[in-house]
Amino acid sequence: QVQLVESGGGLVQAGGSLRLSCAASGSTGSKNAMGWYRQAPGKEREWVSCISRRSSVTFYADPVKGRFTISRDNAKNTGYLQMNSLKPEDTAVYYCAARAGVCGNSVSLYNYWGQGTTVTVSS
Repeated sequence: QVQLVESGGGLVQAGGSLRLSCAASGSTGSKNAMGWYRQAPGKEREWVSCISRRSSVTFYADPVKGRFTISRDNAKNTGYLQMNSLKPEDTAVYYCAARAGVCGNSVSLYNYWGQGTTVTVSS
């Protein structure tokens, strides 16, 4: 079992930055690919980014490419999502997720989910 806890959300003005963290606990936390998703009010959960187990590969959704950076520190069992140049359309609840295996962008691929952290970007 892997437990995930996100933190770092908040209110920020457009153009600002936030760094989200995802603390993983459990025996296989560092052995999983880690993904970030977001869900805006009234919309479906949207894949944002993914990083492989050893950080060798990263993927980004087009809307965040060039603005967001995913990383992880396996020694700390923690993943990060650095978000720069934030836009009002980035407003959402952000979730981290983990799965045994390679990165994927389908919600159904991920076995473990955090409770989410809210990001609000004001214009």
